[in-house]
Amino acid sequence: MVWFNCITAFSTILDDAASDANGRVDSGSDRGHVRFTKSSLTPPVHSQAHDLRRVIGFAGGTALIVGITIGSGIFRKPPTIAALVPNPLVILGLWTAFGLISICGALAVAELSSLLPRPGGVYVFLREAYGDAAAFVFGWLYVLVTTPTAVAALATVFSEFLLNLLGMPVDPSTVQMIAIAAIIILTCANVLGARVGAAVSEVTTLVKVTALAAIIFGAFLLGDGSLSHFRGGGGVQGSGLARAVASVIWTYDGWVAVSMIAGEVVAPERQMKRIIIVGMLVIVTLYIGANLAYLYMMPVSVMAQQKEAIARTVMTAIAGPAGGAFILLAIMTSVFGALNGNLLAKPRVAYAMARDGLTFSFLGKTHQRWSTPWAALLTQGVVAIIMVLVLKDFDTLTTYFVVVEWAALIFAVGAVFVLRRKMAEAPRPFRTPAYPWVPLFFVFGTVIGLSAIVWGEIQVGNFSPIYGLVIAVAGLPVFHLWKRLKRIP
Repeated sequence: MVWFNCITAFSTILDDAASDANGRVDSGSDRGHVRFTKSSLTPPVHSQAHDLRRVIGFAGGTALIVGITIGSGIFRKPPTIAALVPNPLVILGLWTAFGLISICGALAVAELSSLLPRPGGVYVFLREAYGDAAAFVFGWLYVLVTTPTAVAALATVFSEFLLNLLGMPVDPSTVQMIAIAAIIILTCANVLGARVGAAVSEVTTLVKVTALAAIIFGAFLLGDGSLSHFRGGGGVQGSGLARAVASVIWTYDGWVAVSMIAGEVVAPERQMKRIIIVGMLVIVTLYIGANLAYLYMMPVSVMAQQKEAIARTVMTAIAGPAGGAFILLAIMTSVFGALNGNLLAKPRVAYAMARDGLTFSFLGKTHQRWSTPWAALLTQGVVAIIMVLVLKDFDTLTTYFVVVEWAALIFAVGAVFVLRRKMAEAPRPFRTPAYPWVPLFFVFGTVIGLSAIVWGEIQVGNFSPIYGLVIAVAGLPVFHLWKRLKRIP
């Protein structure tokens, strides 16, 4: 893993340089006179009650961000993209562009995570920057809609791959039973401690990174491919390009979830920025490398016909049937790891909301022995199981997730601008480089991408992105109703 060590070393150098450059800015805050504005809604980091145990280190955190982000997308979405955009250079351009956009967002989140290293991540950033209403809207979508359905989708895909590997018919009832069993097992594992969940992520992340590396190096060193596949291709239509953006963004989705376990990371002020930066560099490198390998091994027209079998087709061509079986097993492990990462990180939003009095108080309970938010974990698992029983269209749901979640990310990254003013003198162990251009690039790039997705989906009669945005807006009256019932002043 020399390349991984090189990236880690590069991140450390950047970290040290940024610390030196920012030393003059933050030096006045080391005397304990941190000034918070009257509109600040949450207490300083050092004074907030902390019941979760800090047990996740650099390796576990990096494995978590890679494990959550790399799930089924890179193995399932490239053929969909090739069918929508039959041009190799445009395909690679999409993966590169949104890789850069994701890195810019991650750099902003790294600053926010070092400033506010608390359980809840984006929820905490939104509450500090915009107030309770914005945080509530994000939180209730995460707790009741997007996270349980994402977990259900991943569990369902895992079940389908498992049945394919075993050569068994993909019966809907069997798929549901396996998916429910996977959710129960991983929910219990994460109740036993964040260290257990992080350990699972480390193992599954190692497998999926190894699998993608095998595809990349195997294709170029052993594969019978051709560079001519990168030339030519068909014409690109606007609606197809817009819909392809949704698939690319879905595959990159997930990296922000690592900020939600900041309250359980050892020395988060120092570690979170390294975890996020190194993790994103690994993810973007593997994604672009995998697409280069796919296109090298087959023309874009053949790639469009592969569906979920593309990785197996490539490895079978390189290493025979055994290689194809190995990569399918690795894909299952990849999905399993993403499922575990979602169950580990995202219930921390419900935990943080309960601690702030914005949802039912029992969700804020931690286990006396294992120091985990067991009530939030179990609730998330139960709702996900319900979603498994009603889940139908995977692609429609992924488009719905992308628009809702990345719309929230626009406001989360925008919190960097707000908190630079509201918490101007608070310690920032890491500052976003090239500010304000880096977060602005993320915001404008994401706005353009989401607008294209909504337009493209409406062209084909899919209104799920609109439904998702309507549900998000509906959170505002729900918040005011909750506020009245709880009599929050």
